[in-house]
Amino acid sequence: MSLPRTVLYYGKDEPLPEIIELRAGPLSLAYQDGDLRFIRLGDREILRRIYVAIRDRNWGTVLPQFSNLQMDLSGDAFRISYDAENKRGDIDFTWKGMIAGDREGTITFCMDGAARSDFLKNRIGFSILHPIKECAGQGCTIEKVDGSIVHGMFPRQIAPHQPFMDMRAIRHEVLPGLLAEVRFEGDTFEMEDQRNWTDASYKTYCTPLGLPFPVELKAGTKVSQTVTVALKGSIPALRVEVNEKPILIVGAGIAPHPMPRIGLGMASHNASLSPTAVTRLRALNLSYMLVEIRLSQPGYESRLQRAALESCRLKIPLLIAVLVSDNAEQELEALRATVDLVQPDLLAWLIFHSSEKSRAERWVKLAKQHLGDYDCKAMIGAGTSVYFTELNRNRPPFGVLDLVNYSITPQIHAFDNASLIETHEGQAATVESAQGFVAGRPLSISPVTLKPRFNPDATSPELKPRPGELPPQVDVRQMSLLGAGWTAGSIKYLSESKCGCGKGVYNITFYETTGWRGVMELDGGSPLPDKFKSLPGAVFPLYHVLADVGEFAGGGIVLSNSSAPGKVEALVIQKGERIRALLSNLGPKPQVVRVMDIGLTGSVNVKHLDETNAEAAMENPESFRADPGVLVQVGEAGLELNLIPYGLARVDSILGRPGLSNP
Repeated sequence: MSLPRTVLYYGKDEPLPEIIELRAGPLSLAYQDGDLRFIRLGDREILRRIYVAIRDRNWGTVLPQFSNLQMDLSGDAFRISYDAENKRGDIDFTWKGMIAGDREGTITFCMDGAARSDFLKNRIGFSILHPIKECAGQGCTIEKVDGSIVHGMFPRQIAPHQPFMDMRAIRHEVLPGLLAEVRFEGDTFEMEDQRNWTDASYKTYCTPLGLPFPVELKAGTKVSQTVTVALKGSIPALRVEVNEKPILIVGAGIAPHPMPRIGLGMASHNASLSPTAVTRLRALNLSYMLVEIRLSQPGYESRLQRAALESCRLKIPLLIAVLVSDNAEQELEALRATVDLVQPDLLAWLIFHSSEKSRAERWVKLAKQHLGDYDCKAMIGAGTSVYFTELNRNRPPFGVLDLVNYSITPQIHAFDNASLIETHEGQAATVESAQGFVAGRPLSISPVTLKPRFNPDATSPELKPRPGELPPQVDVRQMSLLGAGWTAGSIKYLSESKCGCGKGVYNITFYETTGWRGVMELDGGSPLPDKFKSLPGAVFPLYHVLADVGEFAGGGIVLSNSSAPGKVEALVIQKGERIRALLSNLGPKPQVVRVMDIGLTGSVNVKHLDETNAEAAMENPESFRADPGVLVQVGEAGLELNLIPYGLARVDSILGRPGLSNP
């Protein structure tokens, strides 16, 4: 094996941060890299995470370096302290973290810090995350800074603006007669619904966004804050059980949803598609390719011409995202002349304004005037080219649209593997909430990328990467097994989510065609092989996920539930009598999985993609895809499989037939 195991797992040749399990009386929780995570009472999650964030003037997160970790752990109490430095560019901030948990179930987290340089910041201080599953639609009590008490509710649909402001404390019911209180000191806090950015949490943070930002912090300025978590009421006796049972994947017993059209974005580099790349991309059975053009930018005509040529070679239409300026009338007139010359095959248009995060009516009407009769079957959509939050806060008149768009990236606020996986739940919430206000219009999710394409909230030019550093748009997990599992989960949650009042997701655009933001590496390999450790000319593991889904294009999504979402997920698809389940182990521990009630009977074909064969599957995808896997008998209790860390498995069956050979 030429690639280290951890590179295959998650793209880096280094171990994951250690997770230290803790107890504070009746509460269980974990410490990881300066943060507290997963504070639970029994199996009920109270808080998802408590951490300190330093955000620069462009809302970029300046990550800390930790030292001098001291831990005093007993069976049901603990004390932890450490030193932290947050340094990037002109930002130099140092602080000490002190965390204690006692036998009564009280947790105290203090930070004392000081600036060692003059710099501009948007935020310094604690963020506290309440989980969605346990809290959505539940009542809570807010103690405001002035001492008044307000009764409210965690939003069920995604709240476009802050549900609670001027907070000193928040309490919510964990069990009948038992409240969890979170109290804040050192600043004024407020809450936002992080599902707007696909984080699966409600985030309470400081400083209020209504105050001016960025703010200059002078060298020597001190920042001190404390968060206290306490239980109020009668704590029941809990029986701790060691659960060795398999993770269950169970069908939901609901008719399949139509599968969205899946496409890729045109590569952001300037290299042409090689003959091998064309062949391999065709094998994905894509529905379209996305190209984004900015009409005020010189040379967009050649970009559109390149896109039309590549889509022709791939035998798929284009989804063309057009960014107009205030000079839209003339720009669209010139675009029409270019389109008449280039003659692209079209799926749809997406119309955006280059300086408006979410608007539609005026620009869509102009687009219909100039472009509508080029291909009368092509839809014209709009919405936002950035995040769901912009669509949620600035809702255009949807009556003029054929399609409503927003993009997705899982890394606006957090960047670790666990937080990446948690965004699946947040993605589903965006679809369900959008269908509540888009007047029945179908949704376009374009594009989905592991990292943001750009920073729409920047207040100054973004820093360029230093020599030898990866561009900010590139994530090493793109070429990893975790990237493949995340992609399968994203397709699952975006496709399954339908609240009954809308048409669901019409199309999803993932990544790019080639390069380190794509589904396969260039023949010449990675521009920074020491940082992005891909194999030259090889596909990435997520290529095989898209190929497995592409073979069922035009089919349906079978709803399924995991007993341990976030650890193992299943994407189940059906076309005619064929049914396929894609299982993904999303973590570093082996998992036993039992699949039930999705139509698997008799013998099924099972094929694994994991550390034992990932390199071969990347270097020779044709041979890997030609192998149907091994025949496995489905037992009376379902199909039981072992998934090694970050491993995937594909299960193929024929509905209502006792056996299956080579599908």
